[in-house]
Amino acid sequence: MAQVLEFKLPDLGEGLTEAEIVRWLVEVGDVVAVDQPVVEVETAKAMVEVPCPYGGVVTARFGEEGTELPVGAPLLTVAVGGTADGRPAGGAGTAASAGADRAGGREPAAEGSGNVLVGYGTSEAPARRRRVRPAAPAVNGRPRTPEPVRETRPADTPQTAPSARTSRPAPEDGPVPVISPLVRRLARQNGLDLRKLTGSGPDGLILRADVEHALRAAGTQDRTDTTTAAATPAAATRTTSTASVTRVPLKGIRGAVADKLSRSRTEIPDATCWVDADATELMRTRAAMNAAGGPKISVLALLARICTAALARFPELNSSVDTEAREIVRYADVHLGFAAQTERGLVVPVVRDAHSRDAESLTAEFARLTEAAREGTLTPAQLTGGTFTLNNYGVFGVDGSTPIINHPEAAMLGVGRIVPKPWVHEGELAVRQVVQLSLTFDHRVCDGGTAGGFLRYVADCVEQPAVLLRTL
Repeated sequence: MAQVLEFKLPDLGEGLTEAEIVRWLVEVGDVVAVDQPVVEVETAKAMVEVPCPYGGVVTARFGEEGTELPVGAPLLTVAVGGTADGRPAGGAGTAASAGADRAGGREPAAEGSGNVLVGYGTSEAPARRRRVRPAAPAVNGRPRTPEPVRETRPADTPQTAPSARTSRPAPEDGPVPVISPLVRRLARQNGLDLRKLTGSGPDGLILRADVEHALRAAGTQDRTDTTTAAATPAAATRTTSTASVTRVPLKGIRGAVADKLSRSRTEIPDATCWVDADATELMRTRAAMNAAGGPKISVLALLARICTAALARFPELNSSVDTEAREIVRYADVHLGFAAQTERGLVVPVVRDAHSRDAESLTAEFARLTEAAREGTLTPAQLTGGTFTLNNYGVFGVDGSTPIINHPEAAMLGVGRIVPKPWVHEGELAVRQVVQLSLTFDHRVCDGGTAGGFLRYVADCVEQPAVLLRTL
């Protein structure tokens, strides 16, 4: 007769005590095989497919999708079918040693399901419990698998002896002695048959180290065993992939940039706001200034002049945070950094006392520092001490960005490309020169109102450069 076995939510490891049902992979009435994934759950660590240690028919499911269950709570029940002579032939798989007992003609003693995962809660199996056989049922307790099949696997023959209980692979029709579902997933993703592995843990338990060792061996040896031929393409793919990988040391400028940006992301709780602005009048003003003779004025210089005027109105953004003293340090002078891309990597030269410079002086200083950056002759003093950064990523042909703040500064203004776009101007649709402006700021030094006010003032100056006359 059939047995109805209850499968409980296993301990998924790492001290987790509950999991949320994300998706059921089986329905009531479905036939499941031993170790078949039946439900996908989400823990605080990862998404995991949970395999069932029983083979049979699903008779009930406990919990709807989205339900959170504690470890040890029932997940589903499985009806394990009986044999032709009426004795139960399905149920939980036993430990690896049970296969040796059957090979010797003995009935195994009452034992657990093999603890495919920690906490399956089937510590004592009913008497005369047998594994579910995928083909013809067992007769009189004798093994069903024909001998010729065993003879086609010479590599496994020495491991079928009853004395090799803890060093032989798992039985072909029983559960695999694995605790962690992550180990199962690692093997499944790499086409590795866990039944062919010899576990190094207690009672033949297969550990992650065993799977990784097998994968490394598969990538360096030619497989001649017919039972592992299917894993050979995956092994060849891994070998090819590894051979095509190039490792580049994080050193020099690249290493310094990596360290600084990582520190910024770790320490600074940044936020970003942005706005589109009509830069048509700014471009006309620049053209008029350049038409008057004298050195040509760059767009970056005009934007820098707008920045310094905005920082005078919102000094909270011209600052840094002293984490040890738990103080905000505000600076009276504006030392303006600007991002410059070079062949050696990204550098941020600093224009000293930018608040005291006019458009011509800013243009000349930007040109001088940019040339030094390209030649690699910038000194440490020219790369440090900034209080605010201007990032003109529009030169790369992009509209917007959420840049990482140049630590230990508190803010960075980003400028996208200036391109013709449809724009409502004086109540009518027209083609205007539009730019996107973004401000990334340290939320510790100010709130959104200050950041929004700064960005709105910058946008107003871009749209109406005459606004700057009030502060000149």
